[in-house]
Amino acid sequence: QVQLVESGGGLVQAGGSLRLSCAASGRTFSSYGLGWFRQAPGKEREFVGGISRNGDNMYYEDSVKGRFTISRDNAKSTVDLQMNSLEHEETAIYYCAARLDKSGRVSIYSEAYDLWGQGTQVTVSK
Repeated sequence: QVQLVESGGGLVQAGGSLRLSCAASGRTFSSYGLGWFRQAPGKEREFVGGISRNGDNMYYEDSVKGRFTISRDNAKSTVDLQMNSLEHEETAIYYCAARLDKSGRVSIYSEAYDLWGQGTQVTVSK
């Protein structure tokens, strides 16, 4: 089983960039599709983007397309989320999630993911 630990959150000004990283333990990382979600105060958790187990499929929520990029390194068991041109409204706790990937497709639904990290806070100041 894979365990996930996020890092890289922090405080950034609007328009700035952050790179989040999710490190996984376990020997079957390459069998898992990975997703990034976020939850702002008082709001439901929402999908940000995801990547298939071998990295050939990626999908992003519309509002982050062109600004956020997901990448994974199966040799290092890591998945990163590069976030550019951040907006104040994107202040949230960001979570990394994993699901056994049998189809090679990315799921946008949180209930499809079995494993979750503890989250990392991203604060975007105005």
